Amino acid sequence: MGRPRKALLDRERITTTALELVDAQGEFSVPQIARRLGVQTASVYHHVDGRDGIVELVRERVCSAIDPSTLEQARWDEAMTAWARSYRAAFAAHPRAIPLLTTSPVRAPEVLLQYEQAVTLLLDAGFALPDVMPVIIGLENLVLGSALDMAAPEAMWELTDEAATPQLARALGAVDTRTDAAFELALTGYVAHLRTLLESP
Repeated sequence: MGRPRKALLDRERITTTALELVDAQGEFSVPQIARRLGVQTASVYHHVDGRDGIVELVRERVCSAIDPSTLEQARWDEAMTAWARSYRAAFAAHPRAIPLLTTSPVRAPEVLLQYEQAVTLLLDAGFALPDVMPVIIGLENLVLGSALDMAAPEAMWELTDEAATPQLARALGAVDTRTDAAFELALTGYVAHLRTLLESP
């Protein structure tokens, strides 16, 4: 029996399958991946560094959609704003991956390089070293929360009796793009606050 023209298993196929499972159910297991690919569970482990290694491959795949060139803009505030929008779009495509990835340490080299760029950008802009990681983490909280919101039902408020909540009904009726508007409002406010933080003695 000849060898198959295409390998049954490689890191790319494992990553794709793991991400498909996460998109569908918010989680994955190595036996599930093996069953989908038609191989033994032990065969999967020959290609990856355990389950944690697969999590990092998923992280790399999701984060590969973040445009790192956004961090190369001359102005730090424009760079962070553009990075936040690209970051949000990448995770909005896979919102169910967020809980999985935020409960596991970041080890993927390509992802760590983006953080290196962000840290360098903020230090060059004049932010104090102790402020840099809180600035980045705060931005991530905003971005990932918004990405999760994008996966929520469009009608998050079901008004059974509009007469009881007339102002809420009016407010909901006045918004076309709830999630985008909320994200841009929060992002603009956050960056404005960072400017004051940078300018304060």
